[in-house]
Amino acid sequence: MLALNRLLGSALGKRGLLGSGLALASGSGGAARCSVPATTTSSRGKSTSKEAAGGGGAEDEFYQFRDQKIPYIQDLHIRDPSEVTSLPCFRVLDDRGKLISGCEKFELEKDLSKDMYRTMVRLQTLDTLFYEAQRQGRFSFYMTCFGEEATVIGSAAALETADHVFAQYREHGLLLWRGQTFQEFADQCYGNNRDFGKGRQMPIHYGRKDLNVHTISSPLTTQLPQAAGAAYANKLNGYDGITVAYFGEGAASEGDFHAAMNFASTLACPVLFFCRNNGWAISTPSDEQYTGDGIAGRGSAYGMPALRVDGMDAIAMYHATKTAREYIMEHKSPVLIEAMSYRSSHHSTSDDSSRYREISEMQAWKARDPVARFQIWLEDKGWWSDEEETEVRGEARKEVMKVLDAAERENKLPLREMVTDVYDEVPQHLEKQYQEIKKFAQENKHLFPNNVPIE
Repeated sequence: MLALNRLLGSALGKRGLLGSGLALASGSGGAARCSVPATTTSSRGKSTSKEAAGGGGAEDEFYQFRDQKIPYIQDLHIRDPSEVTSLPCFRVLDDRGKLISGCEKFELEKDLSKDMYRTMVRLQTLDTLFYEAQRQGRFSFYMTCFGEEATVIGSAAALETADHVFAQYREHGLLLWRGQTFQEFADQCYGNNRDFGKGRQMPIHYGRKDLNVHTISSPLTTQLPQAAGAAYANKLNGYDGITVAYFGEGAASEGDFHAAMNFASTLACPVLFFCRNNGWAISTPSDEQYTGDGIAGRGSAYGMPALRVDGMDAIAMYHATKTAREYIMEHKSPVLIEAMSYRSSHHSTSDDSSRYREISEMQAWKARDPVARFQIWLEDKGWWSDEEETEVRGEARKEVMKVLDAAERENKLPLREMVTDVYDEVPQHLEKQYQEIKKFAQENKHLFPNNVPIE
């Protein structure tokens, strides 16, 4: 556990910690090894000084600003970003799925590993068949998690169900891990009468109160300040859990990202900001999205501990999230994780990514498929066989096909549900609109969907 705690670096003062995390470094001859890079104190930490040579007290060498002592210097110098060392990227498995020498201490137990892998396989199957169903016109929209299965499942496995989640729209694997069924995913995408959201949301905009997953919202980055506020409220109420906000590197360019980070840092909110840096913000590549040391590099500017992880390594993702959660629970303050991954499919069913990136790029990244990497490690441990692989994938495919057919046969909710759940009693102006729509539907049934009860 001591080694895991060092993922976040050394704590200097109550909140003066900037974690670089465990890193994969190159030794002599290019050999891979696990190492712990040096950490830097947060700007919120206390500084100390020796007496100035030739007289004068320590107070003459520092500018006291609230809880900071900022040293004076006589060298006028603009610090170039290239002078700052980038945060390293922690990983346990190499690109071929082989355990990196020295990382044996990070291996997971057998049952947990197999549960994580099964969920990753089921997530792949769900995405494949739901994507195909949308292309057939069976429902209106879909987004996959291809290339990011380890990011989502690895982090989900390290969290507790009590932890409140504000997701973006590529984290449905977390719901799968927490127990949402294939049937419940299908009901939401079809918006039928069994949908928890009553058919009022776009497909894949899931939400589950019983699983502490807040309903997904389409506007970019709105979930981050909401998560900061929820975490602060939970802190005041003594809630035993953290808040997690998932987002992409594109969302980090929005103003809401900066507002959320600043609020969370200054109010010491127990929230995990989890960035999935998959290289593309729809059609905008990350090198056109920002300069500097990515997203994790911004943590120090807010006095927030941060670490960077190989998001395509399920084991590294699990340990990074678990360690971050432990730090948040202990210090009741935020942590920033940047998971480096790749979106190997289109942004959504409304997108054709071959128009803005080379096929060769997509193929190169698919060769590093996170599910295959985890499978290789499991096979090396003797914990997974070809027979199990065939069985899990075959059963998942049959189940998904079955639930799609079942969801499609279900009716929508009655027309009356259009005006419920906003006011305690339906106000007069909404009641008037409903009666007008109802009359139109009754007089023009040939124009109205036959699976929506009018009454």
